[in-house]
Amino acid sequence: MKKFFSGILVGIVAVALVLGGAATDRVLGIPGLDKLLPSKSGETVIERKVLNEESVVISVVEEHGPSVVTIGIKKTEKIINPFDNFFDPFGFFNFPRQTPQEREVEQDIGSGFVVSKEGLIVTNKHVVADTSASYRVFTKDNKLYEVEKIYRDPVNDLAILKINPSLSSGGSGQVLQPVELGDSSKLKVGQFVIAIGTALGEFRNTVTTGVISGLGRGITAGNPFEGAENLENVIQTDAAINPGNSGGPLMNSLGQVVGVNIAVASGAQNIGFALPINVVRESLDNFDKTGQFSRPFLGVRYRIINNQEAVAKGWLEGAGVVEVIAGSPAEQGGVEVGDIIIKIDGEKITEKNDLAKIIGKKKVGDKLELSVWREGEEKKMTVVLREQS
Repeated sequence: MKKFFSGILVGIVAVALVLGGAATDRVLGIPGLDKLLPSKSGETVIERKVLNEESVVISVVEEHGPSVVTIGIKKTEKIINPFDNFFDPFGFFNFPRQTPQEREVEQDIGSGFVVSKEGLIVTNKHVVADTSASYRVFTKDNKLYEVEKIYRDPVNDLAILKINPSLSSGGSGQVLQPVELGDSSKLKVGQFVIAIGTALGEFRNTVTTGVISGLGRGITAGNPFEGAENLENVIQTDAAINPGNSGGPLMNSLGQVVGVNIAVASGAQNIGFALPINVVRESLDNFDKTGQFSRPFLGVRYRIINNQEAVAKGWLEGAGVVEVIAGSPAEQGGVEVGDIIIKIDGEKITEKNDLAKIIGKKKVGDKLELSVWREGEEKKMTVVLREQS
């Protein structure tokens, strides 16, 4: 019995030596031992190619890595030493006050990826949030391009940067290599993914791998000092995403971009999030047609009235209108402050399916039927959505 198990052990070790250590890689889809089979003549024949995690990552990075760029910021900051007037805070002794010093700041802050040869680059809106700064783009081979224009999405954490691909510092520009966009609606939990970006704003073209950990997550991204926004239907992944990875691509094993990396959960390990690429594709389609991000606009501020409050006050569940924007589609359609919008095109407004989510699925120019609860009666009115300015 001992001899039998010893023989199996030797056999496994022998296979590992023949494969040059490949036995330690995770083999996808095909049992590893059927790769090399002896023919009748005694020769070893390669019957089929075995894909393992290592070869997939190397192939994706070599082919699509040049499409990933680093976003840099350039701005002037004023520096004030808080201790300059520490001993005379009220000016009793007429000590001369120090003049604030200025310094030029240039640093890498985020990531992005090329979506057209004409010089369009996708990144996160929060990466380029400082409207007083200028921004730069660095390619993998260290070519530098100045950002000529920035288009920020008012709804999603997305921005499109425009550069001139024929102009770069240190010589003529290069032919930009756009990425291929995948289909995020077909993602599965457990699917293998690859993230590329400038980790910590320092390590350019960093590659990490992982899986899709969850789908359809809702998160609040940002911080109390810079503001935050609610993002719905985002992808959760355990691929390492660090500050500086924001705006970089999340790719599948074919090298198709399936998400835009946006955030990492603070105080946690291996919990990162990405915006589904289908949202980006829709924004890009709008951008191609109009030259800007086109978003439908109704023109009301509201608060959700849940079922419990509605029952207690004799109202109906829906969106309680607290302000109607002058000249908006809502005002033109007859919506008034105090109305409760209960349905849009027959779709009920609830806590989980609020007005913003329903409007977000519509398009500019759509004609909507609103069901409004006003003074104990349900009224119908029609509005035509306009582009958000």
